[in-house]
Amino acid sequence: MNKRMIQMLAVVLVIVAILGFIKFQQISAAIAGGKAYQPPPETVTTIVAGSDRWATTIDAVGSVAPVRGVTLSADLPGVVDRIAFESGARVAKGQVLVALDARQERAQLASAEARRELAKLSLDRSKALLEQQAIAQADFDQVAAQYKQADAAVNEVLASVDRKIIRAPFSGVTGIRVVNLGEYVHTGDPIVPLQSADAVYIDFSVPQQQIDALKVGGVVHVASGDRRTFTGRVTAINSVVDDATRNVQVQATVANPRGELRGGMYVTVKVVTGQGNPIVALPTTAINYAPYGNSVFIVEDIKGPDGKTYKGVRQQFVQIGRAEGDQVAVLTGVKAGQVVATSGVFKLRPGAAVVVDNKVTPSNSPNPKPEDS
Repeated sequence: MNKRMIQMLAVVLVIVAILGFIKFQQISAAIAGGKAYQPPPETVTTIVAGSDRWATTIDAVGSVAPVRGVTLSADLPGVVDRIAFESGARVAKGQVLVALDARQERAQLASAEARRELAKLSLDRSKALLEQQAIAQADFDQVAAQYKQADAAVNEVLASVDRKIIRAPFSGVTGIRVVNLGEYVHTGDPIVPLQSADAVYIDFSVPQQQIDALKVGGVVHVASGDRRTFTGRVTAINSVVDDATRNVQVQATVANPRGELRGGMYVTVKVVTGQGNPIVALPTTAINYAPYGNSVFIVEDIKGPDGKTYKGVRQQFVQIGRAEGDQVAVLTGVKAGQVVATSGVFKLRPGAAVVVDNKVTPSNSPNPKPEDS
């Protein structure tokens, strides 16, 4: 009995040993295969880095204000008798926009003119009598004063009639009127905004540390929300620093012949302050942004573990500057002439093999013009 058990145990041990040896061979083969495995190359687009020089600028956010802009209001109370313009229309200087009912003033004017005419007749008669020495000088002076009072009364009523007519103080474009025909308006009630948009102010502020780089007459590039760009000049720099923000208010003037910039719009401002230092301009898609540092992948020939050379990538950390359109300025880390991967960088790793396919490349323009979607 004991002999049979020993034989069975020996058989089991042999079987286990054989199975263990087979499994060991399989695992060893798998490990060897894993070490020899090379992942397929990744497809990327590339660009040859070139040296460039961007002008140094101060970036800010500004708002548009008309060079001349007012909200016309009623000078005297009255009922709106006539509206002589359309909302949003271009009007000329001196053009009548709104007339208030002035029938009462015109009646007063007729009465005042009649009194002035009577006073003029009395003055003429008194002058003739004075030449004949038929009246005293004091009597003539009193009649002359009465005529002047009558003439002043006429001019006063004429001024009241004129003040009930609202005219455009300058040429410009009207806004939306806020009065209607037959409406009673009080003194100071708004009638319509009027703005001259041939030129506009761009108001913005810069930190006090950058104020020394600004000067009156400096070039300013302004971009609206739809990427239309305008060029102007710095026309005023405030003489005081805001004690709350430590910023300095700056004003630039920009030509606006087509009225594309409207009062109250927000715009981005770039003030050119110098020629700048040499940089390498790369597409923004080439930058691998990461919390521990931004980097790019340089495409070059790399020697593999087997001693063979293949086209692969080397990760290079870089210092980047500001962006211009589709491009970003690389200050350090990349030299002119190096080949940089511009797309597919998110799937790359140091030493990865790549295949370059530049049939379709990312946009790389400092002033892109996106197509309508």
